[in-house]
Amino acid sequence: MCYPTPQELGLAARALADEHPGEVRLRQAGTSRGGQPLWVLSVAAFAAAAVAAAPRGAGRNVLVVAGAHANEPVGGATALSLARRLLHDPAPRAGCDWHFLLCADPDGADLHRTPRPYSLLDYHRSFFRPPGPEQPEWAPSLLPPDRLPPETLALTALIDELRPVLQVSLHATDLGGSWVQLTRDIPGLAEPFAKSAAELRIPVENGASDAAGWPSPGPGIFVIPQPGSEAAGAFHPEDTRLSTWYHAHRYAGTTAIVEVPMWASDLVDDPAPHPDPRGALRMLAERLTTDSALVAGVRALIGPGPAPYEDPAAAPLLRAVDWTLALIPRVTVEWTGAEAPAEATAAYIASIDAFGRRLSLRAAAMLLRVLRAQGHPAAPGLDRLVTGWCEEFAARFGARWVPVATQVEHQSRTVLAAYERLVAAGRPERPR
Repeated sequence: MCYPTPQELGLAARALADEHPGEVRLRQAGTSRGGQPLWVLSVAAFAAAAVAAAPRGAGRNVLVVAGAHANEPVGGATALSLARRLLHDPAPRAGCDWHFLLCADPDGADLHRTPRPYSLLDYHRSFFRPPGPEQPEWAPSLLPPDRLPPETLALTALIDELRPVLQVSLHATDLGGSWVQLTRDIPGLAEPFAKSAAELRIPVENGASDAAGWPSPGPGIFVIPQPGSEAAGAFHPEDTRLSTWYHAHRYAGTTAIVEVPMWASDLVDDPAPHPDPRGALRMLAERLTTDSALVAGVRALIGPGPAPYEDPAAAPLLRAVDWTLALIPRVTVEWTGAEAPAEATAAYIASIDAFGRRLSLRAAAMLLRVLRAQGHPAAPGLDRLVTGWCEEFAARFGARWVPVATQVEHQSRTVLAAYERLVAAGRPERPR
């Protein structure tokens, strides 16, 4: 099993809709900046004709969003797998329609192509992750409303239309473990999540750097702090609460962000206390500063100003490189500041270690793609750097590949468990 392209997702979804015309429909929810369709596949609780005739917002809806990050391709495969599973097991469809945005950023996905990566180096050879303002879910937290990309507008319009009781965003990490972020707690989710991870030999990321200081009702489950909370934030320039994850809250919905690793590491599942967290963070900050300076030095060879962006093939890669390099000093300040934790688990320090490695590595990998295309003389040297960093990353964390089918199975189980537990717990009344 390999990762499908946006085009393959559309073809597979069309075939599924043709095979089950009374239960499944495929429609276009918008168009990307590059002119690609944004497909939504729906598996209805009732016959398609009845769904079409129902008043807007009637019944219960679940919205599953795949492909919000271009370098995290497993979500589309999970969406199709879930749709097929719902057709064979109608229990979760009782009174509920399920809707799958198959790829929220098809343009980005086309720029990141690793259908069957065999190593971290193979994964980074064609790496692409757009800067925050160009990511559909993050854009509202970084841009004014009149500058939002069409992918974001299509997603928010879909949320407004469906008013989902549950929105699930399918994400992945290159190396680490699995974890879930929630905009509201879903009581009881930790147990089936942990059971699935154990059965599939996927480590649970107990100290995810993305969720530093957040309330955790169970291992690997993190609830995004409410406004005004003193809980430490993750190392991001955006305000998570302005993202599309929170757009569902205006309809009393809850969002779950389900992360699964491509390569697993048991280091992120170690709850033992770290002997010197602040010392470790200082060391990691120094390494990240040094590594990013190497990348920045090569980036300077292309030249400043708008000229490098005039090449349409290089521009999206260079924007992403520059955005990542600009983010790194803010990260190192967080790691070495007065609020750096005096106590932390080994899992947390390992997660920070991985986060820092991937920042400089991603910037270098995207820059290498530009240099190679230009036949730049600095390309061989940067290639050796990227190769070395990938090998060190894999060796340090004892990386082991998680088959795509296993990634899909764990995400699917977690999505269904989140819905079942949310319904069992009840939910806030929907605003009228």
